[in-house]
Amino acid sequence: MNFSSLFNPNGSFTCITQMKMKSKGIFYGDSPFKMTTQILLVQICVSSVCISLLQFLLTPFGQTAFTSQMIGGIILGPSVLGKNPAFSKNIFPDSSIYFSQTYALFGCMMFLFLIGVKMDLHMIWKSGKRGVVIGFCNFFLPLVIVLGLAHNFRKSETLDPIISNSIYCVASLMSLSSSHVITCLLTEMKILNSELGRLALSSSMISGMCSWVLALISYMIVESSNNSRHEDMLELSLSFVSLVLTIVCILRPIMHWMIDQTAEGKSIDESYVFSIFLMILMTAFIGEILGQHFLVGPIILGMFVPDGPPLGSAIIEKLETFTSAILLPLFYVVNVSRTNLSIITMQNLLTLAAIALGASAGKIVGSMLPAMYYKMPLDDALSLGLVMSAQGICEVIISGRAHMLGYIDDESYSIIILCMIFFTVLIAPLVKMLYKPRTYKSQKRRTILHSRPDSELRLLACIFRENCTSSLLNLLEVSNPSFESPICFYLVHLLVLEGRSTSMLVSHRPGKKTPARAATSEHIINAFKLYQQQNVGTLAVNPFTSIAPFETIHQDVCELALDKRVAMVIVPFHKRFTMEQTDNFANSTIRTVNRNVLENSPCSVGILVDRGTLPSNTLLFASRTSYRILLVFIGGPDDREALAYAMRMAEHPNVNLTVIQFVDSSLKDQKYNQRGLDFDLINEFKLANVGSKSLVFMEERVADGLEIIGRIQGLENNYELVLVGRSHANDSAIFGGLTEWNEFPELGCIGDMLASSDSKCKASLLVVQQQIFVGDGKLESSPFIEGAAFAVVDMGKARPHS
Repeated sequence: MNFSSLFNPNGSFTCITQMKMKSKGIFYGDSPFKMTTQILLVQICVSSVCISLLQFLLTPFGQTAFTSQMIGGIILGPSVLGKNPAFSKNIFPDSSIYFSQTYALFGCMMFLFLIGVKMDLHMIWKSGKRGVVIGFCNFFLPLVIVLGLAHNFRKSETLDPIISNSIYCVASLMSLSSSHVITCLLTEMKILNSELGRLALSSSMISGMCSWVLALISYMIVESSNNSRHEDMLELSLSFVSLVLTIVCILRPIMHWMIDQTAEGKSIDESYVFSIFLMILMTAFIGEILGQHFLVGPIILGMFVPDGPPLGSAIIEKLETFTSAILLPLFYVVNVSRTNLSIITMQNLLTLAAIALGASAGKIVGSMLPAMYYKMPLDDALSLGLVMSAQGICEVIISGRAHMLGYIDDESYSIIILCMIFFTVLIAPLVKMLYKPRTYKSQKRRTILHSRPDSELRLLACIFRENCTSSLLNLLEVSNPSFESPICFYLVHLLVLEGRSTSMLVSHRPGKKTPARAATSEHIINAFKLYQQQNVGTLAVNPFTSIAPFETIHQDVCELALDKRVAMVIVPFHKRFTMEQTDNFANSTIRTVNRNVLENSPCSVGILVDRGTLPSNTLLFASRTSYRILLVFIGGPDDREALAYAMRMAEHPNVNLTVIQFVDSSLKDQKYNQRGLDFDLINEFKLANVGSKSLVFMEERVADGLEIIGRIQGLENNYELVLVGRSHANDSAIFGGLTEWNEFPELGCIGDMLASSDSKCKASLLVVQQQIFVGDGKLESSPFIEGAAFAVVDMGKARPHS
């Protein structure tokens, strides 16, 4: 029988029976638990299922995936299920250790490579002085504290001699931090692209870099002293530098060449992805040859892979799910299962726990003090400190390596893992409780209704795809930019974040270099810039590109709207229609973005449902003799905002506006019983604009919502654009029951009816929501509405002109 040996740090050998590689099957008497391949498959399944189940149970309590993975490793280790001889013998036998460790470390290598791909090294330079100071304080303060504690404990005569020998190493391990870990934590908590997340990420790159340098230097010093050759330290340093230079000077240019060979908008060739995979294996192999840990090469390679499409996003898309769900769980089980809670003594636990507490306190205070010096609020500074104190997979790797090399003993390793779990369990819930993302509340009214007609109007429009360009251009045209009331138009191209961890908000200014990922916006921007040239003096276009996860991309939109003091944000509906069919534009994530903008916008919001009736180019619009717009007015702030926008549109010489007001026929005297602000606005509207031939006003009395729908359906196809408020007067009884039928609640009752799949409406639709909060939430009253440059004819129930 063949034997292999496991070399332990204490110098002893453990002989184990080598398992068979191939099974003949249970019908020939072979047990699946005695074969290498089968036992590895069982270990993968057990690890993945156990950790996934724990994550399902712990996520509602605010816990991260790292907590589930660590607890899963302890459960499957000798402290819980591993106590059962049948389980340990059949599922995790000693004879499978080589294959399990190889598979686990391969999964860890791929995971750290992918985290490196998503990292943005430019964050180091963008962090500014504040990020650099926080990063250095987060590294040096805990290091000084833990080394001081370790020194004092070591002088104690009651300290266990074994712990005493490794206490400095344990202290150093507990003070380490990693930007990879912080990136994972911020991503799981969905605050990576918040102000706190950006600062934590940039600061962690500084502290993480210092931690890695400390770990490498310590390793080199220990190894060179053990070998009694001081030249080894220089050789290891030179080998590390040569590995970095190989990646930067040879492999990175090759990756840029791959991108240059890929046509714009096309997926990268499969052979290039295969080449990247070979680079991962090659850098790991070279690192081992040069005396480095095999993970060092792939980590550095990942950080230098060009992020975003086409290369970075393709790598993430093809490898991330398989790596995280299948490869990685076994790594935690193999490493954390070395933890044995039964060997921990209370005295040693308290000693090392005190050092761990000192390390965490040092990281928290080291992050809080400089953050507060730079005027960060106390709650945010404490949240930053908690995030910066997090430990994760990198610390598990380094601690496991130190344990394997004999720098720390079994009990110290078990206590380190236990402290990691304890502090990780506390961090995420505390941060979620303390940190409140920025709210986008303006202290003034930001609406079209409250904008002076003789002042600049600021609009912000979002665009997801290039085929929405023409509809937005013509809505901009119909908004009537003029010398008396010019329009400042902010255009934001929204792109989903792919292949990187940090979001970007790019301002496309003349002479400013555009990042490669934002270059896809050029065609859209050029169209709006051309239109600006045709309207010099009346229109200013300011293009932006936002690259962020769609779950949080609304934050860029709302922040830009608040900072630029816009009156209305316009977003395209998630379904796009043409005259013949529905475009395959429907997307649930886009719908989520629209809803988030509606809920958080600091100004009014308009949702544009394009049915192809808006002209395909502005020159055609300019040549039309008439462009017909219908405004449906029932009452409420949203309808008043829609009317204010329609009043501006009616000033365009080619626009014919029809305003139809629906009133409840059950009220005897509508003029005195309807809401005062609605009555005032309508009355000012009619009195100030008598005599215009391009505007029609109708008043329709209805008994219920079905009658409203019937009247609108008889009119809708006589117009190119219909404006309607999202919500209406709350005290109106004519909408009873209609809200239960809504297919698209974000469009409101009337908008949903016009945009539903059953509707025969051919007109484009703009659904308007007025600004929903100001400052502390109390809305101001509407100001006096000055007369605009058009007139109104009260035609009673006259039919609209054609």
